[in-house]
Amino acid sequence: MKTTNQNTIEKLNKLLADYQIFYQNLRGLHWNIKGTMFFALHEKFEEFYSGAAEVVDEIAERILMLGGQPLHSFGEYLEVATLEEVKNVSEGRKAVEAVLKADRFFLESFKELLEIAGENSDEATAAMMSDWIGHTEKRIWMLESYLA
Repeated sequence: MKTTNQNTIEKLNKLLADYQIFYQNLRGLHWNIKGTMFFALHEKFEEFYSGAAEVVDEIAERILMLGGQPLHSFGEYLEVATLEEVKNVSEGRKAVEAVLKADRFFLESFKELLEIAGENSDEATAAMMSDWIGHTEKRIWMLESYLA
């Protein structure tokens, strides 16, 4: 049975899959960072993956509130996700660029979900996406400034 929220649930599950890939990418960057930026980036990536874990939980809970079933296996995540895995990155600039690329990707995903939520009069999902858009725009600005 399709609920009126089916499109939102499907998009949220895709976002969940992408965010799980992002979370693991951040863990890998945290573990593997080397060089002169080690101390700053090691700590920053830990902050980022802790925040990503909270986002993952919020996405899954929102899916449940809408009557859906959140994806919960890495096999499912890999099938659905379009965000690329980041492998073998240990150099600071490349690591920050990978996070920046992901943030730009998520900004577009959040905007798409905001539009879908608005069309469905889903105020809670719209508010969630709006908050994440603001947070992501700020982080993009900060990462771009760091790389400048």
